[in-house]
Amino acid sequence: MVFLVTGGSRGIGRAIVQRLVADGARVCIVDTDVRHGRKVEAAGGDRARFERGDVSREADVRRCVAAAVRWGGRLDGVINNAAIANPHVAPTERLSLAAWRRYIDVNLGGTFLVTKHAIKHLRRARGSIVNLGSTRAFQSEPNTIAYAAAKGGVVALTHALAISLGPRIRINCVCPGWIATGAQKLSKRDHAQHPVGRVGIPDDVAGVCAWLLSAEAGFVTGASFTIDGGMTRKMIYA
Repeated sequence: MVFLVTGGSRGIGRAIVQRLVADGARVCIVDTDVRHGRKVEAAGGDRARFERGDVSREADVRRCVAAAVRWGGRLDGVINNAAIANPHVAPTERLSLAAWRRYIDVNLGGTFLVTKHAIKHLRRARGSIVNLGSTRAFQSEPNTIAYAAAKGGVVALTHALAISLGPRIRINCVCPGWIATGAQKLSKRDHAQHPVGRVGIPDDVAGVCAWLLSAEAGFVTGASFTIDGGMTRKMIYA
């Protein structure tokens, strides 16, 4: 099996790459971060390949998808993970149009572009796509409108694509909540506020993505899976 993972150099994306490689797949990593991308490539041995590319640029996407297919000989699945990860930008009245467009172009537009150029290859393989949304598609903090709008768009794009591209291609969405991806210091309170008793880790998301790409999820398409330790089901009163 050959997969393409965007934003695969760090965090959730890296965990997805590592899980797929461990499961025996070959994975092409697409990212703008060359240093970390090469590290993930090296760790994956001959099962991993890095391609530098910006998912908001169609020329980059076209080149990277073609390179992945040449390297792997086929394409069985895509994980659209690349995104501007910081949800906090500015108060609405001070949010620049350029910043708004950058979030939409990368977080939503990149998902569309990679899908667009992967379709013909995925049809041949009866492949699958997993898009990375966010619980911020359903709930918000102040001053996160660009991120929330883009991720809400990813959720809607997922079910629209599932109807448009089925039955030969399945498309699903994974919406992570609080996933600790770096060296941030977490308190007991941070963990305790989650109904499962802890903050999430990248492997929590990677496992769901791997399942959605597999034949075991063959009856699943157009769905969105919330991976948040139960936080969006918890009533919070002052």
